[in-house]
Amino acid sequence: MKRRVVVTGLGAISPIGNDVTTMWENAKNGVNGIDFIKEINVEGNNVKIGGEIKDFDFVEFFGRKQLKRMDRFVQFALVATKEAMLDSRLDLDNENRDRIGVYYGSGIGGLGTIANEEDKAQKRGYDRVSPFFIPSAIINIAAGQIAIEYGIKGIVISAVTACASATNSIGDAFRSIRDGYLDIAVTGGSEASMIPLGLGGFNVMQALNKSNDPSCASVPFDKDRSGFVMGEGAGTIILEEYEHAIKRGATIYAEIAGYGATCDAYHITGPDPEALGAKKCMEMALKDAGINVTDVDYINAHGTSTPLNDKTETLAIKKAFKEYAYEVAISSTKSMTGHLLGASGAVEAIFSLLATRDNFIPPTINTKNLDEECDLNYTLGNGINKEVNVAISNSLGFGGHNATILFKKYRG
Repeated sequence: MKRRVVVTGLGAISPIGNDVTTMWENAKNGVNGIDFIKEINVEGNNVKIGGEIKDFDFVEFFGRKQLKRMDRFVQFALVATKEAMLDSRLDLDNENRDRIGVYYGSGIGGLGTIANEEDKAQKRGYDRVSPFFIPSAIINIAAGQIAIEYGIKGIVISAVTACASATNSIGDAFRSIRDGYLDIAVTGGSEASMIPLGLGGFNVMQALNKSNDPSCASVPFDKDRSGFVMGEGAGTIILEEYEHAIKRGATIYAEIAGYGATCDAYHITGPDPEALGAKKCMEMALKDAGINVTDVDYINAHGTSTPLNDKTETLAIKKAFKEYAYEVAISSTKSMTGHLLGASGAVEAIFSLLATRDNFIPPTINTKNLDEECDLNYTLGNGINKEVNVAISNSLGFGGHNATILFKKYRG
């Protein structure tokens, strides 16, 4: 018999809030976290705007010595995880640490460290790079640092599936607990690729919005959309086997009940125009949870504000949900946060499960003129109060990766 899995802790650092409470309140209120980039010099880049982390003192949190030994994406992961662990009220001294795991993803990892060390090597020689270069840049190091910080000795692993990384991590953690391999998992994703090299790389692919107007740059499903806005941050979720959570008196946010993962096997960056992989992914999550399409109240769309993604995801929803596609509430919270790449699925999972707790659909902001091929209910402008018993979150990544997770309102 498959075991039930629940969410017992949340943590985040994002362009619209450096903790979950602030982030969720800002999401409900439609706050735009996109602005002109201030933390790095973008003089040589065409793109000047992004979704940056704001007003967080990393020196105070880590100390200067430790801070210099880890990439920014690892810093984000540890900040978000500390909040989630405190929120969960887990007493690790009374837990079997072999039965706790970490599933924590990133799409790119320590890009900032790679760029900085290459620049240093070019100027001073390759024998002058930092001894912390490799263990700062490798993608698995966020998961490893979390395990070291909390003494976690079960499986510790990182999904690397581009913009689906965090969602795959959450889904894989869910299955591991449900199938009896773990009792607790720390899961999510982190990304910190907002550096000149990262902006330049996505820009020359024609993937980024170049308007440099924060008020109309990330406009999912709008006919004038022209590319995504890069964001940064991390989200951490504590998943726990239901009976274990009940026994220790944990606060339960929601139940995670379904997961689907597919690949388009079509193109290195573009989605399958028939949307068959994304459609099947949602269908798999619904079947896994034993949920009918008409039971879904909210879809947190991948919704990147790119011409191909938005119309393809819309088509996938239509194919999976049929006539009900026009009734289900949908939104893209990337309109507020920008695209957090490998961390996006973690932050959007938090939005999705809190929608079930609070019966609230966060909005898609700034979108004004819907594309004719994007004609569903995207909750434009303002969020709405609505009974949300079931919510799903979609993530679609370069390489054709598709991932969907499904949350249910917790009812005991």
